[in-house]
Amino acid sequence: MTSPSGGNRDVYSISRLNAEARAVLDGSFPLLWVEGEISNLVAARSGHLYFSLKDAHAQVRCALFRGKRQLLRFNPANGDLVLARVRVSFYEPRGEFQLTIESLEPAGAGDAQRAFEELKRRLDAEGLFDSTRKRTLPTHPRRIGVITSPSGAAIRDVLHVLRRRAPQIAVTIIPALVQGRDAAADLHAALQTAIARNDCDVLLLTRGGGSIEDLAAFNDEQLARAIAASPIPVVSAVGHEIDFTIADFVADRRAPTPSAAAELLSPDSDALSRVLARLQQRVLSAMQRQQAAHQRQLTLLDARLRRAAPANRLRQQQQRLDRLDLQLRRILESRLGRERQRLAAATRQLHLLSPQTHLQQLGQQLQRLDGRLHQAARTAIERPRARLEAGMRQLNAVSPLATMQRGYSVLRDPATQRVITQVAQVSAGDSVQVLLVDGRLDVVVQKVSPDERSG
Repeated sequence: MTSPSGGNRDVYSISRLNAEARAVLDGSFPLLWVEGEISNLVAARSGHLYFSLKDAHAQVRCALFRGKRQLLRFNPANGDLVLARVRVSFYEPRGEFQLTIESLEPAGAGDAQRAFEELKRRLDAEGLFDSTRKRTLPTHPRRIGVITSPSGAAIRDVLHVLRRRAPQIAVTIIPALVQGRDAAADLHAALQTAIARNDCDVLLLTRGGGSIEDLAAFNDEQLARAIAASPIPVVSAVGHEIDFTIADFVADRRAPTPSAAAELLSPDSDALSRVLARLQQRVLSAMQRQQAAHQRQLTLLDARLRRAAPANRLRQQQQRLDRLDLQLRRILESRLGRERQRLAAATRQLHLLSPQTHLQQLGQQLQRLDGRLHQAARTAIERPRARLEAGMRQLNAVSPLATMQRGYSVLRDPATQRVITQVAQVSAGDSVQVLLVDGRLDVVVQKVSPDERSG
């Protein structure tokens, strides 16, 4: 190929370079056995598996195609230490060096997974995962401290949820590395900074999803012990829902995602408003019911007081007397009517019989009956009337109103409404009520002078 400058240089295209690199690699290595730890495992929809094999210093991409995968006697997983029969190859379209897996078998748990399980077992034995040790999260935090990368997706998700659900909550971002060799130490330092500031009600330790290697900083023992010792409650939200780290186990609460953690820590403002409105309505209804009950009780007491007043009792007795007088008049009129009917019948009979002697006898008898009738009528009227008048005189004699009309009055304690009958019941300076026949006087006692004869 001629170069653009016109010289006779042999310039490779990318396709040619990748093709020759593949030819070199494919013929340079026989089938090899390699040992490594699986990470970044992806199962494609085609049935192929793609993952990395790594050791403490390096890693390489691998492809296990569907036909070979069907021959496996186990299901590979991240963290598995495996022995792989591989063919070294070169993937031309992307220019990537990779291993094509011919066979795969377990070589025991991976170093990273073993370290994870050992630390988890040891911290659990010390009680750092015990639910009784964990602190209660505040239900209405005023400020949340977020320990994360300030440029990551996790902080964007957290802030979005908090602005929507609880914009009144202040957020303090404590920046920290969330992956890489220095991430664990940086996370530990950020946590100590947040604790020293002591201006947050709760701390959120979070990052987005990633591979096992990406999340390794959250499996650090020093960080785990700092979380357990924190006087401020700590929520861990690392990776996706299927990811678990040591920080998740030792934190006071674990959330599956950063967004879920933000929802966990933020009360829904709209829901709180609805609850408050319901509570206000319940309080108002209770007050209205109580007021109505008190009003009914006051009405009953007022009616009882009115019925017990002397003037009301006199009016009731007068009404009863009027009813009895009317009833008596009706009885007498009925009796007189019947006697008149008997007299008219007798008169008609006399006219029919017409003997003079018999007529005279009947006339005399009629006179006697008429006299007895008038006497009985007077007696029947005068006796009840006399009893009624005597009862009214007696009732009037004991009535407080009658006593007041003769110049007397009644003293009453305005606070208790009790009648004052002795000077010992009051002292100089006390307020008393003086009840007169036509009203009430509110007076103040100037001096108390006991009757010497009563002593």
